[in-house]
Amino acid sequence: MTARGIRRTKELLSRRELTVVEHVQDVLTAIRERDHLDAYVAVAGDEALRAAEQADARIRERGREAWWDLPLLGVTVSVKDLLQTRDLPTTRGSLLPNGRPAQDAPAVARLRAAGAIVVGKTTTSEFGWSASTVGRVAPPTRNPYDPRLTAGGSSGGAAAAVAAGLCEGSLGTDGSGSIRIPAAFCGVVGYKPSFGRVPYYPNGADRLAHQGPIAASVADAALLGQVIAGPHPTDPDSGLGSLDSPRDMRSLRIGWIEYEGTDPEIRRVTEAARDVLVDEGHLVEEVEVRCNNLYPAVVDILAATEAAGTRPEDEELIDSGRLHVVRHGRTLSGVAVIQAEEIRQNLRATLRSVMDNYDLLAMATVPVEPFEADAIGPDWAADVRDLLWLAWAPASYPYNMTGQPAASLPAGLTSSGLPAGVQLVGPVGADDLVLTVARRLEAMLAPLPHPPAAHLTHASTGPTGTTAERTI
Repeated sequence: MTARGIRRTKELLSRRELTVVEHVQDVLTAIRERDHLDAYVAVAGDEALRAAEQADARIRERGREAWWDLPLLGVTVSVKDLLQTRDLPTTRGSLLPNGRPAQDAPAVARLRAAGAIVVGKTTTSEFGWSASTVGRVAPPTRNPYDPRLTAGGSSGGAAAAVAAGLCEGSLGTDGSGSIRIPAAFCGVVGYKPSFGRVPYYPNGADRLAHQGPIAASVADAALLGQVIAGPHPTDPDSGLGSLDSPRDMRSLRIGWIEYEGTDPEIRRVTEAARDVLVDEGHLVEEVEVRCNNLYPAVVDILAATEAAGTRPEDEELIDSGRLHVVRHGRTLSGVAVIQAEEIRQNLRATLRSVMDNYDLLAMATVPVEPFEADAIGPDWAADVRDLLWLAWAPASYPYNMTGQPAASLPAGLTSSGLPAGVQLVGPVGADDLVLTVARRLEAMLAPLPHPPAAHLTHASTGPTGTTAERTI
């Protein structure tokens, strides 16, 4: 493994056992030579090495004090290809031209200002439309535990890069589960902050999209999340404050949700996490949250937004799956979209009522195991014409609809050797509570073994037996 996690990397750098230039060179070389998962679509060049040289000079000058005001000094991070960067191309996973200015998104700028070094852009589906990482710009991103299978999406490249040790952390986006789903599939930590906690620019009309980190540990994800949080003038929704945590963190009320269709192996693995929460002294009760027509509502909200931003003359360049979403969006009336928004408000009211009785909610992050790498969902949801591209992940999109903070962490491996994640969800603004409990739970669960080295160092073969091609 090249990247070592933020804390370990900082230790090595502070003891001068490794220079930042050496570390960055190692990571860049590993990406170019060993990224057979197709996690990256672009790799950094001279600017990253210049930043590394400046970091080394600062460390020589100030020693350990260099990290006092630059908590990510020398840490390598990747950025999802949906987010603008000043020094690397941004395709947004699309063949369509990207007319946005080549400047850092606010969260990217904050990572750099904290000393982090951007080593590349990670693969995404077109505009992040699907919960897999399949598109026309690059090959599908593959799962580090089994390259025949998907890494999830749409931040699949980000999660695979962290799991494969090709950066210490990654910046992703989550409009309906796109951070948490790939984190669960790849055996890493994904954190979706409360809506508005991290500025998102350009803003999304659907107000579903969040930016957040993917990392190897909860502590690393929390540090990255702290760095990128805070108000920014480009995002009028940014600047949400935090809620006070419960007075007695030793005995929380936690509502456990099991979604319909949960695979028995996913249930077996995640119930171990539930048992840990009980053993820690928390009151864990089964709870059911019902909101009629929720999935059709999220489909309509997303489809209407996609259609509004897509010109008919661009259709030949659009991903075929996303095109079906766009065409559905063109059939929607204003009344239909308002009705979908009414369902969103009903869900917000329902979950606010539920959160009056519980400090946190917990559940399997994704109720199914990873499916084939070139599919957008399990067999029953893989036909793009059915518009079921999110239906297999019912634990993700509801909390985008409500804006609640959520974190996915590895719960263990299924009998197939694939990671399963457990998700914690808190009230809006209770990000610190979610991360604190996630960190304690992580400490009590057995750590996942690293992905098999052969999967990371040899050309992967797809389900048909053909060698996956690499394009950067």
